[in-house]
Amino acid sequence: MSGILVTGAAGFLGSHLSQRLLDRGDEVVGVDDFNDYYDPSLKQARADGLRINHGFRFFEGDIADRSFMTELFRSQRPENVVHLAAQAGVRHSLVDPYVYIQSNLVGFANVLEGCRRVEVEHLVYASSSSVYGANSALPYSEKQPVGHPVSLYSASKRANELMAHSYAHLFSIPCTGLRYFTVYGPWGRPDMAYFRFAQSILEGRTIQLYNRGRMSRDFTFIDDAVEATIRILDKPAAPDPDWSSDCPDLATGSAPFRVYNVGTGRTVTLHEFVQALEKALGCKAKIEPMPMQPGDVRATRADVERLMRDFDYRPRVPIEEGLQRFADWFKQHYPELAPNDRQ
Repeated sequence: MSGILVTGAAGFLGSHLSQRLLDRGDEVVGVDDFNDYYDPSLKQARADGLRINHGFRFFEGDIADRSFMTELFRSQRPENVVHLAAQAGVRHSLVDPYVYIQSNLVGFANVLEGCRRVEVEHLVYASSSSVYGANSALPYSEKQPVGHPVSLYSASKRANELMAHSYAHLFSIPCTGLRYFTVYGPWGRPDMAYFRFAQSILEGRTIQLYNRGRMSRDFTFIDDAVEATIRILDKPAAPDPDWSSDCPDLATGSAPFRVYNVGTGRTVTLHEFVQALEKALGCKAKIEPMPMQPGDVRATRADVERLMRDFDYRPRVPIEEGLQRFADWFKQHYPELAPNDRQ
């Protein structure tokens, strides 16, 4: 067996990525555990869309299950791995921290061990913009220190980067971490703000804007995130010949290790975002301003200079187009909420 192993294949990013890989002729081995962090029926629908494709093999299991992952790597022997499975969500880490330890740390260790045993050509894994934590200097650059996480989720993602570097250094496994910036779009996660906003707006319920709507984010449309991921996957990380231990670059190394921001380099305030979503849905929102929440940051914006330079990447989907495409999918997938004539 061979091909590309995608963990979290029934997830938002994982399902879109898997479909793109299948469309270009790759064999894809998908893994997901269909946990109930959000509605499993949405994950099942994504997985069903992938199962109809020739060249797709699916396995249900938990990445934190060592025996399951050992057997998966032994039987499938993937050439490349895209590791996207993780316990997501900043605020949920305040409620159930142990699930983050199991999925994001133990699960990632199982992935690294599997990659070592079968000598994969490239491991690409999901990090997060949340690793920048208490940093306030924008745009966020891979050169910046990331030693002050403000949530357990962000700490677990930074730990993944450190774990990956150790395996790249010790075992010469090419590892590339991707710090995704607020990915959105059709088939998105129901726990994400834009998804909840859309449902509340169509139902005529009030939406809460934290930091009284003065938050801003680098919103990245799913197609742009997938395009960046595939370009990076196709170019395994290599040792940086210019790397110096006297003045170390945190995003590269003497090992085959890289870290990249995946975003647009632009920011949108929550107020602007809601206005664009209102237009896309054809409904006005009822807004309740709220204070900042623990674990949140006020603003994010990606420095994507390295991504553009190394992979000729350019984000193509503006926020208005992306939200319109999401809104069209949302109203089709949840017809009981649309059409809606609220003004």
